[in-house]
Amino acid sequence: MSSPIRVTVWNEYRHEKRSPAIAAIYPEGIHGTLAAALSKHPDMAVRTATLDEPEHGLTDEVLAATDVMLWWGHCAHGEVSDAVVAKVRRRVLEGMGLVVLHSGHYSKIFKALMGTTCSLCWREVGEQEVLWVADPSHPIAEGIGTCIILPNTEMYGEPFGIPVPEEQVFISSFAGGEVFRSGNVWRRGAGRIFYFRPGHESYPIFHNEQVLRVITNAVRYCRPTAAPVADKAPNVPMGWFRKG
Repeated sequence: MSSPIRVTVWNEYRHEKRSPAIAAIYPEGIHGTLAAALSKHPDMAVRTATLDEPEHGLTDEVLAATDVMLWWGHCAHGEVSDAVVAKVRRRVLEGMGLVVLHSGHYSKIFKALMGTTCSLCWREVGEQEVLWVADPSHPIAEGIGTCIILPNTEMYGEPFGIPVPEEQVFISSFAGGEVFRSGNVWRRGAGRIFYFRPGHESYPIFHNEQVLRVITNAVRYCRPTAAPVADKAPNVPMGWFRKG
């Protein structure tokens, strides 16, 4: 049997502390809800980390022991240390997978890896979202069917300031007519990155079984498939290929 996927769920963990309504939806925090769901799968070993821990919970030891990281942030992007962002970015380039959720599109780490603004249009009135499966053959869409319907959510709309996705898995449509590229994959260095739009803190979206299925699929898809890639190539002397 292969080793379990070592997953770290990162959450800034601010809304749940400040709002009783949000705490009622996620009493253990968004990170706790996601960790509990992923921990049900025997092929995953899950830990959590939050903004207010030393080094945001992302010490060198934790990063070295992480195959895939989930990232959720919203109101405190600016409080994330640039030094920690640099370490996470380096681990992605070495092969660690990164799953960025909802408002994590504006996180320092996502913008650093995308190299773009990552800006978008938005509206919060609790309207319906339909997440259409754009690529039914993609492993992240396995078991989802035609679409996911979320009755109440925050709208994200185009234009979305991201590089053209290398793999487009989901596209959302909203009651106001907007559309959004809501499930996108890129490769940076040896690491895979998946951005997944659903997950506003005021709605119980991370209790939705289809949403959790997508996240579970994404963890498996983004796990490293080889040993970490060194950040420096070896020095090769002249004439190494010559014989005699």
